[in-house]
Amino acid sequence: MPYNNLKSEDIFKCKKCGDCCKGYGGTFITEKEIETIAAHIHTDPDTFVENYCQISGGKRILAQAGDMYCIFWDGLCTIHSVKPRMCKTWPFIESILVDTINWSIMASLCPGIRTDVPNRIIKKRVAEELSRNL
Repeated sequence: MPYNNLKSEDIFKCKKCGDCCKGYGGTFITEKEIETIAAHIHTDPDTFVENYCQISGGKRILAQAGDMYCIFWDGLCTIHSVKPRMCKTWPFIESILVDTINWSIMASLCPGIRTDVPNRIIKKRVAEELSRNL
């Protein structure tokens, strides 16, 4: 198979299972993302942080419900149109560029990630997606 012709959507197809929305350290959010999501759900940023965020590693993350899913997961993402960059880029994240073993680790949790692709192609597609989502 000519791996060089594979596109990002050829190595990852979201199955809408929500597994990426569960646990695994949380979703870090920026001040701008807080403002955007707060406006989307018709609240102010301070109230949003108080009601929808937690702290992890000294940074704000989206809160998790008792089932460990993101507080905005309800069978589908309820803030999909304004979801944080970290969610938009998944699974094309920076840690893959550091070590492609992270792709395989994530694939063990995500049924939409292909692992039968050479690491050089994975890195190339991840770099492309990250540059698109800056």
